[in-house]
Amino acid sequence: MFGLSPADWSAVALSLRIAVVATACALPFGIAVGWLLARKQFWGKTLLDGLVFLPLVLPPVVTGYLLLISFGRRGPIGEFLYDSFGIVLSFRWTGAALSCGIMGFPLLVRPIRQALESIDKRLEDAAATLGANAVLVFLTVTLPLALPGVIAGMLLCFARALGEFGATITFVSNIPGETQTISAAIYTLTQVPGGDAAAGRLVLVAIVLALAALIASEWLARRAAARFHGE
Repeated sequence: MFGLSPADWSAVALSLRIAVVATACALPFGIAVGWLLARKQFWGKTLLDGLVFLPLVLPPVVTGYLLLISFGRRGPIGEFLYDSFGIVLSFRWTGAALSCGIMGFPLLVRPIRQALESIDKRLEDAAATLGANAVLVFLTVTLPLALPGVIAGMLLCFARALGEFGATITFVSNIPGETQTISAAIYTLTQVPGGDAAAGRLVLVAIVLALAALIASEWLARRAAARFHGE
């Protein structure tokens, strides 16, 4: 299929694994930050909002460099993780998942925040008057009503993670079988004489995967909205 070599399929499989892990790890933080921005007023809210969306406007290589100096073996966080837990993120696929999760985080938070802001708070108040505590109200009322936004955010984050390049290659380099994603493999092939055909096939795969994620995001969000609104 697509005429890909085993090395190309390895890059595709690695990209999918990284995107899934990045999205899954970012999701709890995305829900928490989306709820905080949607429901709370506090000093520094504008600053937090700006920090969340900063990866969208910063050059990806800047984000990758910041990750490298923070989570590298000699960085303050990276050194602590290695000394305490033996965890190494730089030049590992787990580091690629971290960078992809950060780059996709704004696209995860935005739909979740918008979904939470659109919920009629009287429904939550009604649940509270029936004796449900705040956690139970959130799990049984708020989160189900926000599910279309959560699904949309997850798939947008997943699609962004699939296409991430600049921050990832800066933080974890381009190691075949370890950190070489679809984007990195395409970049490598464009530097090799006669690699244009193979690069083109990977480009086609990247387009198909990204388009499938976007279509699935719209379809699942519509299904969830119809389900919870009784349509």
